[in-house]
Amino acid sequence: MAETDLARKRRARKMARLLAEIHPDAHCELDHTNALELTVATILSAQCTDQRVNETTPAVFAKYPTAADYAGADRAELEEMIRPTGFFRNKTDSLIKLGQALVDRFDGEVPGRLVDLVTLPGIGRKTANVILGNAFGVPGITVDTHFGRLVGRWAWTAETEPVKIEHAVGKLIDRKDWTMLSHRIIFHGRRVCHARRPACGACSLASLCPSYGTGPTDPTIAVKLLKGHRTAELAALVGQ
Repeated sequence: MAETDLARKRRARKMARLLAEIHPDAHCELDHTNALELTVATILSAQCTDQRVNETTPAVFAKYPTAADYAGADRAELEEMIRPTGFFRNKTDSLIKLGQALVDRFDGEVPGRLVDLVTLPGIGRKTANVILGNAFGVPGITVDTHFGRLVGRWAWTAETEPVKIEHAVGKLIDRKDWTMLSHRIIFHGRRVCHARRPACGACSLASLCPSYGTGPTDPTIAVKLLKGHRTAELAALVGQ
């Protein structure tokens, strides 16, 4: 029998509550102290690991503390500083244009509205939601590759386009929980529900997941697939 909309919502909310228990340490993994730093970090994070971005940004943030600093940056110097994050020429272009747009249109400050953020160079809807949720406390759903993969596996939605996924999941989960849900799903995607071999037999969501069996269900095998520094705790949650 096909799952009703109400049953899907109840299952999704139960899974969301479990995710809060499974990943109590979920958070934005891009180091920042203000909205501008987070905006810069999210631009640098494209096609780059958060760890590499966090290794690169301290020097960048110290050199360019304001939007005006990015607007007036020496291109060659900025390129060299962010080279480790990859695609450094395009990212430098985005950062300089971002600084100019913030100075020209928003008095040098990062705006706190989605409609404004998505008009800025280098910022799409996903990035805007990261900024809103983590710098301004405005709930937002961040649909990255992990998020899209997991909500699809969980049959929360059959949509594949990020904006449609965002809206579909938004109908299932209370708005106040959107930002933390995004972090928890991303953490689960990195630690447990991997793209190629999800650790199904070591997943606390197994009984609620219609895709259970995509990866190894034998707990002794699945536990070895867990990643991150909390593997022992994640295994203990399912009694392994």
